[in-house]
Amino acid sequence: METHHAPIGRILCTEDDPDSRALLVILLEHRGYDVTVTASAEHALAIAQREQFDLLLVDNWMSGLSGQDLTREVRKFNQTTPILFYSGAAYDTDKQEASDAGAQGYLVKPSDLEILLDEVGRLIADAKKKFPLASQLTQ
Repeated sequence: METHHAPIGRILCTEDDPDSRALLVILLEHRGYDVTVTASAEHALAIAQREQFDLLLVDNWMSGLSGQDLTREVRKFNQTTPILFYSGAAYDTDKQEASDAGAQGYLVKPSDLEILLDEVGRLIADAKKKFPLASQLTQ
């Protein structure tokens, strides 16, 4: 008999590379997260405007809107959901611009996957403590 557990959090993952996207979904779902995935920042923005998430996981360099553009747009209507960049863009300026746009974290690919999972968990836990009413919307 199979037992189904409620997800431990909802994540919107925006990644334009198909292999990275598949790896992230497998990794996060295995850890117990409900993952919505998209290849474009424009599509992620549309999803984020109509659904609640516990965390946005964002690539930086994508065609169309960048991860920084997406973050700035999301922050216009949502100031509470943590945003974590997971990107190959490793320049200090990329990290600073992501922070300035409203991101709470930035990890450079490829990083240890346990570090990624730890940071996802930490950011979600911190946001639930800081904004308890907002976190109830995703449950």
